[in-house]
Amino acid sequence: MSIPYSTFSFHTLGCKLNYSESSYLANQLIERGYSQVDINELADIYIINTCSVTDNADNKAKRLINKLNNQSPSAVIVIIGCYAQLKPD
Repeated sequence: MSIPYSTFSFHTLGCKLNYSESSYLANQLIERGYSQVDINELADIYIINTCSVTDNADNKAKRLINKLNNQSPSAVIVIIGCYAQLKPD
C-alpha cells in the first residue's frame, strides 16, 4: 500500500515542548516512508507546531500559514499546538 503523499515539512514555533513534539512526529513520519524537506521547499504536507503565548506568536503562525497557502495551494497544511487549540477557526 503506497502513501498518497511523499514529502513533509515541519516548522515549530514556541517552547521546548513544541520542539520535542515536532521532532518526535517528524521521526514517526520518516519511519513510515515520508521524506522531510525544508519549509521553503515544496512539500505535500506542511505541519506547523504553533505557540500562542503572545499576539506576536499568533501573528507569526498566521503569516506562515498564509505564505504556505500561497506557495503551495495544493499542499495539505496541518496546524497543531496551542494556537490550533485556542483558535481552531
